[in-house]
Amino acid sequence: MTAIRWTTVLALVACANLFAACAGTPDGRSGGLVESWSARHQAELVEARLVPQPAAYEVLRFQWLDRDRQREVLAKLYLPAATARRGSVPLVVFSHGMGGSREGYSYLGANWAAQGYASLHVQHAGSDSRLWSGNPFDMVSRLQGAADEAEAINRVRDLGFALDEVLDDAQLAGTIDAARILAAGHSYGANTALLAAGAVFARPQGTLSFRDRRIVGAVLISAPPFHGEPDPEAVVRPIGIPTLHITAQGDEIRIPGYRSDYEDRVRVFAATGSAQKALVVFRDGAHSMFTDRLGPGGRDLNPLVKAATVDLTLAFFAEVLDGTSGLLAARSARYDGLLARFDSAPRTVP
Repeated sequence: MTAIRWTTVLALVACANLFAACAGTPDGRSGGLVESWSARHQAELVEARLVPQPAAYEVLRFQWLDRDRQREVLAKLYLPAATARRGSVPLVVFSHGMGGSREGYSYLGANWAAQGYASLHVQHAGSDSRLWSGNPFDMVSRLQGAADEAEAINRVRDLGFALDEVLDDAQLAGTIDAARILAAGHSYGANTALLAAGAVFARPQGTLSFRDRRIVGAVLISAPPFHGEPDPEAVVRPIGIPTLHITAQGDEIRIPGYRSDYEDRVRVFAATGSAQKALVVFRDGAHSMFTDRLGPGGRDLNPLVKAATVDLTLAFFAEVLDGTSGLLAARSARYDGLLARFDSAPRTVP
């Protein structure tokens, strides 16, 4: 099988950001340096009032085994507080960036849950925070394995498997609305969400597609282009569900021999085939500003961008699931000082 060559870039990205980007989260089972980073980041989020009060949401953790693949799948589910739920709730399934875990992006999961959305954060065993443990001299080979085609495919299959498990879980019967599911992800996770949303690859043996038809909309944060494909734009053109693309002017990856900036994220937006899609570009910022860390992008800007990201994603959810047309554009006007660009392709009604 021809390799999905764009994934090799992600290994380089992870090397460049080893101590600065998408890591800093525990593996959900063991302690150590990475876990202490995550605890510190989440304590800072609480201090900055970027997460709701604990009474506003609930958390469940899962440790599954996909027997077909003999692959462990960990997950963390944020739920609206039981006292606030009235019937079944929509679900967002979230994919982390390279070296992350189910514990990351907690400000998104907690805030979405407090506003009535379940948020399922899936951990990808081959490209999670356990990459940072072990012999440091083997780091490059571990990262290369995490970014190969097999792992890229396993990641999107992790999402589908986790959805199956949650929807079939007896303790959650009646909690999740199976007709109102969205996908979201950051960086490598955004590519995973794109695959679940309908990105396709032309191969000599036929078209590769991993579309999950239960997903009705997708949030794509700092989505890298599909580098190495003969026609990267053709990969995302078949996507037809609504999409929200989020980036920043400083959303840049720069390492020897490779550079990718926010214009790459803009090109992914432009090429995506969704009739209903929107692009949010924050001023300045950084690639890892959208993780739980408060440092990237600047201590003043970072919390503002996090709060705005929560607000704008909630507006997108309402547009997709409730048909609240124009809400995202109206909400974006609140952030004129933060946004360098907002584009929207509204849904057309036949």
